[in-house]
Amino acid sequence: MISKNVVIVGLQATDSPIGSNCVNIAHELARTGHRVLYINYPFDTRSLLNQLFRPTEQTPIRMEVLKGKTEERQKIADNLHAVYPRVVNASIGFLPDGNLFDFFNRMNNKKLARLIQRHLSALDMKEFILFNDSDMVRSFYLNDLLNPVCSVYYSRDNLISQPYFARHGKRLEAQLIAKSDLAVANSLYLADYCRQFNPNSHYVGQGCETDLFKYGEERVRPKDMPQFNKPVIGYIGALLKLRLDVTLLEELAQRHPEWQFVFVGPEDEAFEKSTLHAFDNVLFTGPKKPAELPAYLNCFDVAINPQELNEMTIGNYPRKIDEYLAMGKPVVATMTRAMVVFEEFVYLAESAEEYSTHIQKALDEDTEVLRKKRSDFALSHTWEASTKEILAAVEKAIGSAGQEER
Repeated sequence: MISKNVVIVGLQATDSPIGSNCVNIAHELARTGHRVLYINYPFDTRSLLNQLFRPTEQTPIRMEVLKGKTEERQKIADNLHAVYPRVVNASIGFLPDGNLFDFFNRMNNKKLARLIQRHLSALDMKEFILFNDSDMVRSFYLNDLLNPVCSVYYSRDNLISQPYFARHGKRLEAQLIAKSDLAVANSLYLADYCRQFNPNSHYVGQGCETDLFKYGEERVRPKDMPQFNKPVIGYIGALLKLRLDVTLLEELAQRHPEWQFVFVGPEDEAFEKSTLHAFDNVLFTGPKKPAELPAYLNCFDVAINPQELNEMTIGNYPRKIDEYLAMGKPVVATMTRAMVVFEEFVYLAESAEEYSTHIQKALDEDTEVLRKKRSDFALSHTWEASTKEILAAVEKAIGSAGQEER
């Protein structure tokens, strides 16, 4: 494949302290010889004030750039430059959705477009792909203002289910997907969603960092994990009512005293007050450091993902499942559209009754051969594979556009 120039805009910065799909994609593109210009999101007046009074790890470099003491563009890897914009947008989120909001949003977009054009010129990136990581507001007009050879909208969360994005995003995201040359998504559910507005929408999978969760490695048993004389059914992750079905878990713990349930992660108020704490066969370990998690997962006989089905969770790609499978563990999870790609390797359930049946089945059927197959499947979910799918869709879109011009 011929190397391409790629401009990336999105919701997360290259120095974000949390994982970012888009940053992973940027590094993979750069690693494989494509030139990437990553535009970190600009401050608006409100967020700038927040940074002044509540600074974060990322504050110093942004303030240095705004003061003109540090260059906007920095090379952070071979073929990869990150830009910290020396512009401050007007804060417009409070405006009612409609024409007035659109007027000021376009002004903000024009400032960002001029900045991007300046850096494209400096790097001699004449023809480029514009890759938008769900930045449905700040980058809404960039397709029109920058005229890329191909514009890609990347959907990796059902963001408009959240009040912050819903205010303007419910209208703007659909329009932006429609006017992009193509849309790509990390789950089947989100690909279906994008396809409502743009028929050229594709499921491109998801890369996962499974280095910690290696199959077959010996691990020291954590001190707070007793040697149970019954099968261990476990979950690892934040215990949030918004994302997990507390009622389902309470029913399973009550039904199955012959199983030991273990929950590894911080609890919200709903979990802290749940009747799960009253059961003798339930253990909460509290939050653990990422490097400690494989040792806990190693103690599980079956790993579970009992999702609460709502607008926020129903379309999400379940990275947790890949981590479970990478260590060869049998997995029982709630059935969603996003989980269809896992159905050959995961037991999918829609009720407490089905969870009971499938957990027992997972215990009965587990073999060394199945563990290796699960691990191999999880390890196939790489950023290299996902990025190749994205580039293939881009090549096809550019080819189709060229044929139409003829």
